[in-house]
Amino acid sequence: MNIIEFITNNLSTFLALVATGAFAGILAGLLGVGGGIVIVPVLFFVFQGFGVSAESAMLVATATSLATIVPTSISSIRSHHKKGNVDFELLKRWAGFIFVGVLVGSWLVTRIDGSWLTVLFGVVATLSALNMLFRTGKSAVFATLPGNAGQTAMGTSIGFFSSMVGIGGGTISVPLLTLYSYPAHKAVGTAAAIGLLISLPGALTMLVLGSSPVDAPAGTYGLVNLVGFLCIVPLTVLFAPIGASVAAKLDAAKLKKIFAVVLLITGLRMLAHTIF
Repeated sequence: MNIIEFITNNLSTFLALVATGAFAGILAGLLGVGGGIVIVPVLFFVFQGFGVSAESAMLVATATSLATIVPTSISSIRSHHKKGNVDFELLKRWAGFIFVGVLVGSWLVTRIDGSWLTVLFGVVATLSALNMLFRTGKSAVFATLPGNAGQTAMGTSIGFFSSMVGIGGGTISVPLLTLYSYPAHKAVGTAAAIGLLISLPGALTMLVLGSSPVDAPAGTYGLVNLVGFLCIVPLTVLFAPIGASVAAKLDAAKLKKIFAVVLLITGLRMLAHTIF
């Protein structure tokens, strides 16, 4: 089957994935949020709309999201590096611990039931939304980063939990770093590099070690949906500047609050999905 026949036979899925990429790109540019926190829940519900079980949908959404973060994080790193906002010293200290966390987390994804990932994502999304809604930029708790043991735990945890829910790390690392009076602009820039450290080994592990569910959407290899990857990445890159352009004309603080409410509803809905 050639690519034209494949697209024709799976046109509705293809169009839904294209829309996902455009939606994620606009939100990324509009609000400055990481793609994974948007892509995972959208794919989770889109795949189910095409007859994929909730458990399988979550597994494939998680792995596919990580795969899409690889090229987008590279572009983001270059942009932040030009502004001097990537802390390479911190990355050197944390890289090994993040890598260990990612390997353990992504390996677990290939072995556990997708419903557990849905619960975990629901918790992360809910906490992230509450952080956006109620925490101010000045709400640092500690004066400096913790010692070696504390930073080891931070790096390992960021890699572990981010890989398990298909996000690049910014959703967890930025709020965590800013708790320790770490400059917000450097936290965001460094988080882009952390995203690459998480997404590349995480996606490869799920691609190589993961077994495609029997009801996985077309084009799934391991746990990564390559059709989704090819649709989402270029559309995300294309539409992010549009979102940024619109954001320049609107109240960014209000937009972030609106997104936080939507994210809170999404997180709670995913939690409820596993209970009822």
